[in-house]
Amino acid sequence: MKMRMNVSESVAALIRKQRDFQKVLGNLVDHLEAPSSPQEEASLGAVLNEVVGFGSNPGSLRMLEYIPPRLKPGAPLVVALHGCGQSAAEFDCGSGWSALARKYGFALLYPEQNSSNNSHGCFNWFRPSAIARDRGEVGSVRQMMASMVERHDLDAQATYIMGLSAGGALTAALLAAYPEVFRAGAIVAGVPFGAARDAMNAFSAMTNGVVKTADEWAALVQQAAPEQDAWPRVSIWHGGDDQVVNIKNAEALRAQWLAVHGLSEEDAKSGKFGKARGQVWHDDKGEIKVEYVVLDDLDHGVPIVPGQGQEMPFMLASNTHLPQVLVERWGLSSASKRI
Repeated sequence: MKMRMNVSESVAALIRKQRDFQKVLGNLVDHLEAPSSPQEEASLGAVLNEVVGFGSNPGSLRMLEYIPPRLKPGAPLVVALHGCGQSAAEFDCGSGWSALARKYGFALLYPEQNSSNNSHGCFNWFRPSAIARDRGEVGSVRQMMASMVERHDLDAQATYIMGLSAGGALTAALLAAYPEVFRAGAIVAGVPFGAARDAMNAFSAMTNGVVKTADEWAALVQQAAPEQDAWPRVSIWHGGDDQVVNIKNAEALRAQWLAVHGLSEEDAKSGKFGKARGQVWHDDKGEIKVEYVVLDDLDHGVPIVPGQGQEMPFMLASNTHLPQVLVERWGLSSASKRI
């Protein structure tokens, strides 16, 4: 979510180098057999296939997908949304999502921003026209999902989403706009839905947070899809040392989704997320509805375990590998092996 004026030259140079490296890497991997070890597999990532003609594409996004070999009918779908200054291929290489897709048997969708929409490569989560149901960028992602479900015979009731930074903010928007579509979502270093309506407000929200009551935050979500009364499970992750997005945004996200689900802060229980600890809220049926994890020593990015993912800008070494944790907590690892 970091804008160019707020990114140091050294980090910008690293991102450019990583992009050049990934282009070369993609060409090599296209001619290689599958890696021989999980570590090698995670470091290489996968060659993502671009799909065109998936719909009217109101948000003018690129669609890239990864379908593991021998994927069985009825497989789940995971949507991954990159942050500013990242490509879909870089995000996959750093996170190791495609290695998990091969291991556990699910399809992977990577929407990617076009530079013509945003010169910094950020999803436009702060523009009302980009995040309204069936319009803009959220409309494009919804069309991509429908295309994948139809073409690959996926389980339309088993769709999950995660996003980082601007991708996290767009994840929040998609969960609000299409609550009936997603079983669960993870917002990483993101901002609450409705936190801004233009670029200047977006920068202020990122750096300072926005003050609203829990009910005011919840109303913004509920107005996005007013005919819906069931809401997906939401997992909120943030770095305690995040220097880009103020942690007040994670706290506001927590308040927003607790209020949407009609839950109280006081009802939190302790939960284990890999080697991390966090808070968990259940509904009256005992189902998890909101999760909240702050990693004290993490800056702005996705926590990854080197070897399961690749350390790079905004993919930060940790003892907790977030994609693996999500796979486990969403039940994707306990399902029968699909490949």
